[in-house]
Amino acid sequence: MAPALPLSVSLLTAVGVQVACQAFKVVLYSVRERRPAFSWFISAGGMPSAHSAFVTALSVSVGLWSGFGSDIFAVACVFSVIIIYDSWRLRGAVQHHAKALARISRANRSLKLGPLNENIGHSIAEIAAGIVAGGALAAGVFFLIRGG
Repeated sequence: MAPALPLSVSLLTAVGVQVACQAFKVVLYSVRERRPAFSWFISAGGMPSAHSAFVTALSVSVGLWSGFGSDIFAVACVFSVIIIYDSWRLRGAVQHHAKALARISRANRSLKLGPLNENIGHSIAEIAAGIVAGGALAAGVFFLIRGG
């Protein structure tokens, strides 16, 4: 049984994992770009997939606190699969189209599309890293709170 808090331990864990992944992106991309990259804190895309980490942390936390055979875990798991699939396939397609439109816009200077976010999808590696991070951090929080 999860401790009595004003908010769900699973929700707090998932939000904490989301913030940690976005903060990790800031550090990673600041080092890669050799300049502060604070925009990664609120960005989509990148390593690791914070979407995947967020929903995986929620599912794992719900499973650990409520049982992996519970209906609420089933709902969280289905939700997670939909979000992870969406971040890979749908947002990957949008990213591909944004890159194509940017190339067309650069080639045809009279076509003014404005800035396009070309980094909104995720690779399989980014998604896998998010799943591992989300699951591991959720399990860590569970065992830290539960004391074992």
